[in-house]
Amino acid sequence: MTEPISTRNLDRYGSAELPWSRPRDILVKDTPEADLTFFVATVRPDGRPHSAGVGAVWVDDALYFTSGPGTLKSRNLAANPACSVSVRLPGIDLVLEGEANRITEASVLERLAAVYREGGWPASVDDDALTAPYSAPSAGPAPWHLYRLTLRTAVGVATAEPHGATRWDFAH
Repeated sequence: MTEPISTRNLDRYGSAELPWSRPRDILVKDTPEADLTFFVATVRPDGRPHSAGVGAVWVDDALYFTSGPGTLKSRNLAANPACSVSVRLPGIDLVLEGEANRITEASVLERLAAVYREGGWPASVDDDALTAPYSAPSAGPAPWHLYRLTLRTAVGVATAEPHGATRWDFAH
């Protein structure tokens, strides 16, 4: 299980530090069944940011997402894997920061295709990528690369009781 090596309370109103288990448990419970909208922010070669929606799932204590190889986000990740992924979870807004690397291992691809199918997206493995009859327009055409985010830092801001804001740092 991914556990933070340090935490920092960011709340300025006297709320207690939030436990990492709060957003992690929601990710475990709600992906892939819940309708969560994830956005990945990447860096263009000239340093400008780029954000786009992605189909993401939390599996085996890691965040995975898909993207077509011709999309700007995939091209940016090929040149610089540093990125952040944002999502509004029930009761807490979450930003995950780290590096996203392409996954080509057949067993991992099969496992994630099965998880996506559980959530209603009929994904299957095609060589070293995923394919399906359809995907979001922002994903580009099939096949889609699978990425795993190596988590470095996360920030959560609670939007429901108990309120608070916390930064969690993870081993590099």
